[in-house]
Amino acid sequence: MLDFSLPARYQVPSGGNLSDLVHQNAERHPDVAVLSRKTANGWADLTAVQFLAEVHSAAKGLIAAGINPGDRVGVMSRTRYEWTLLDFAIWCAGAITVPVYETSSAEQVQWILGDSGAVAVITETDSHTAVVEQVRPGLPELTHTWQIERGALAALAAAGEKVADATVTERRSTATADSIATIVYTSGTTGRPKGCQLTHGNFLAELGNVVARLDPLFVTGESSVLLFLPLAHVLGRIAEIAAAIAPIKLGHVSDIKDVTAELAAFRPTLILGVPRVFEKVFNTARAKAQADGKGKIFDKAADTAIAYSRALDNGGAPLGLKLKHLVFDKLVYSKLRAALGGRATHAISGGAPLGERLGHFYRGIGFTVLEGYGLTETCAATAFNPHDKPKIGTVGQPLPGSAVRIAEDGEVLLKGPQVFTGYWNNPTATAEALRDGWFATGDLGTLDSEGYLVITGRKKEIIVTAGGKNVAPAVIEDRIRAHPLVGEVMVVGDRKPFIACLVTVDDEFFPKWKELNNKPVTATVAELAADPDLLAAIQSAVDDGNAAVSHAEAVKKFRILDTVLSEASGHLTPSLKLKRNLVLKDFAADVEALYTK
Repeated sequence: MLDFSLPARYQVPSGGNLSDLVHQNAERHPDVAVLSRKTANGWADLTAVQFLAEVHSAAKGLIAAGINPGDRVGVMSRTRYEWTLLDFAIWCAGAITVPVYETSSAEQVQWILGDSGAVAVITETDSHTAVVEQVRPGLPELTHTWQIERGALAALAAAGEKVADATVTERRSTATADSIATIVYTSGTTGRPKGCQLTHGNFLAELGNVVARLDPLFVTGESSVLLFLPLAHVLGRIAEIAAAIAPIKLGHVSDIKDVTAELAAFRPTLILGVPRVFEKVFNTARAKAQADGKGKIFDKAADTAIAYSRALDNGGAPLGLKLKHLVFDKLVYSKLRAALGGRATHAISGGAPLGERLGHFYRGIGFTVLEGYGLTETCAATAFNPHDKPKIGTVGQPLPGSAVRIAEDGEVLLKGPQVFTGYWNNPTATAEALRDGWFATGDLGTLDSEGYLVITGRKKEIIVTAGGKNVAPAVIEDRIRAHPLVGEVMVVGDRKPFIACLVTVDDEFFPKWKELNNKPVTATVAELAADPDLLAAIQSAVDDGNAAVSHAEAVKKFRILDTVLSEASGHLTPSLKLKRNLVLKDFAADVEALYTK
């Protein structure tokens, strides 16, 4: 076994909890803008004192409604200011937040609210409330429902008018670092979601150490982060809490389609995203350049950025490369940075591998994407690349104060104060996941001599071919998925003679591809399934993926599906992971066709 650990840079205060953050900020930085809220007239800042007042107002309403310490309160909403406000209000009332994805089905909502024993839920829209009401007969413990778009905050404020500040102080002091702050249900690629118990101390230890290690990116009064990831996902929550710990200004975007416009308006210094976001930015910019007849210039600029970034790891760029880089900075890179708001120098990426080439491209244009790694059970970022010594192609070093171990079979094991206390109401699953103080991630990986971690796949996703070859599909899938024309890809081949894959076409990029390749505007994927140009484009994506693996692991055939694999279709989890068993079941005929002569 191989272990690596780093000393802690932050210690969780004895008896501290997450509600302390908003009180400390109001005391230490009363006039500093810590939140910004989107209004009809643009972005409006809220100071630490103003935010605390709104948090207290909502907390008093919850207390007046009979929410007791330790009670579970559901929040079903898109990412928006009120989500963060309610999160801290629930903690100030001594209660526990239970996030519910706003896209959840009635069955999922019933399971999460029922299993957690939620006594209240706050929804966003009429449709969310309708889903809750549909399953309410099966939720005997649910006594309160408020709706954000129907005056939830005003109703809470009115209900709590007679609750004293001292009552809030008393309530929030009931929670300690060891108390559960939230129960986050894993989206789960198989079976029912499990509720991860994450404590106040888990989040404080994680984000306190992240902010301390990435200190230059979290400058109070200067830095800001725009959050567009779902707050129902733990990756979104760490942005909220890190911003409060620093503190720095936090803004929210509810609709991913508005991100480009809001980046320009909000102008963050730091962006938190997933690889698909950064892939889309690159692919959209490249497609626009091609449409404008500047595709060759863009490709040369991209190659130069990648070469420049690689040179930084090997003593620096030679003079000729520096000059080319300077020219392209004026022609291309500055425009890309402007599209990201113009102020951002760094991003933090998690959820899936970014890919080495794209990582070098972004650092080469002056926008470094720091890859990290974690799971819901570890409060997200249990490893991340340091700003002053990133190693592109890895997910970085362990969180300060924690340790990473590679087991004999290659599984990644984690230990530290960021690791959850167990699964809610599920001691059997808890016992399987926590072994002698180490959390078994189910991921496979390697550690280098400096403690940088590389994730190579999932134990349960390993494909064993008929010839006995073990294949980790994630490596090749991530490379193929990076192509702008590819929506989703799933490698198959378990107990089959060779590796193959199912591919879907990206529905956003498909119209642009048809335009660039002189295809009928109305042509569907099904109609072009045998088109030589489409097949060649997908083959180029497969070839790029095959370059990352051995011949035995390479994809020999692919099949284009004339559908979209999405959360709505049921084939992706809310965190955009493939539900492999369901895809195999629903597209069994397509898989079989790959192996039929």
